[in-house]
Amino acid sequence: MDEPGEERRKNAGLTDEQVEAIREAILRSIYEDIGRSVVRKILWAAGAVLFALLSWLTYHGYIHPPK
Repeated sequence: MDEPGEERRKNAGLTDEQVEAIREAILRSIYEDIGRSVVRKILWAAGAVLFALLSWLTYHGYIHPPK
């Protein structure tokens, strides 16, 4: 059932190149957000490990806290 204007409703009057450019921009934005989230979690975990290591070294007397 091909109605006149069906293609227009499907792509909102945009060319295939415009639709592809919009899709790529959206995917790029999503990948950037995911990347930032992964980096933030890795840095948080590295900080927690460093804190635990410093605490362990201080507890066993390898590091003396400032007075």
